[in-house]
Amino acid sequence: MADSETQSTEKVIEVEDLVTHYGERKILDGITMDVRDGEIMVIMGGSGSGKSTLLRYLMALETKTSGTMRILGRDIDDLSSQDFVDLRKKLGVAFQGGALFSSLTVGENVMLPLYEHTKLEIQTMEIMARMKLQVVELGGFEDLMPAELSGGMIKRAAFARAVVMDPKILFCDEPSAGLDPAVASALDDLILTLREAMGMSIVVVTHELESAFKIADRITVLDRGKILMIGTVDEVRSSKNERIYNLLNRVPEDDTMDPDEYLARLTGEDFDIGNQPL
Repeated sequence: MADSETQSTEKVIEVEDLVTHYGERKILDGITMDVRDGEIMVIMGGSGSGKSTLLRYLMALETKTSGTMRILGRDIDDLSSQDFVDLRKKLGVAFQGGALFSSLTVGENVMLPLYEHTKLEIQTMEIMARMKLQVVELGGFEDLMPAELSGGMIKRAAFARAVVMDPKILFCDEPSAGLDPAVASALDDLILTLREAMGMSIVVVTHELESAFKIADRITVLDRGKILMIGTVDEVRSSKNERIYNLLNRVPEDDTMDPDEYLARLTGEDFDIGNQPL
């Protein structure tokens, strides 16, 4: 479990009564939550709960139907286009699959945000990239290509790129997905190290219970687009809510699958981004 003493009461994300739709379908229904400064907030839920969709809205990548959201003290409805650009420079994202560009070296991948958003000299960018690679224990790997890295190393390189501009908030989408337990545990340790070393807030979407319980200060549990509870690891573990119990104990639920969801699963469609949240 993460050390909750590292967090403060200052809020870096505030969401109140967030409602979102894809077409006619309501996806998130009345979400109210916050993320505190220095906190690791884990978002959990079963398939179709809305956790990955919520992450996209917390990153201000989608337009909400209604509700309010403040990021780093700024109401996103009041931001100009340039304000949005400036805000996003303070947000880091570690994508689920790493999302490294195969034609660039590891160092060049890490430097990409600096190329895009700063006017630093190339030597300075190279130094910053090497420093962040050292933080994620990939020092000396900057000249390798992504194809030469293992799955865990790709995830670490993605973290280096996500924090190269020293963001205030880091978002992580399923960081342990596809990794063996030992590598996944090491990545959990890295998330804790990044929080401690850089003092950032971290929002993690995961379905891995062991990982969630190890790193979280608080956990938001979603179900069908609504929040079941927000609490510490101990509070979630001791919850008497039947759906939370089923989630934690991997108890199957006798729900009728939505026809659109069934079709999306058959075709391999990314159901979270298309018709229904994951």
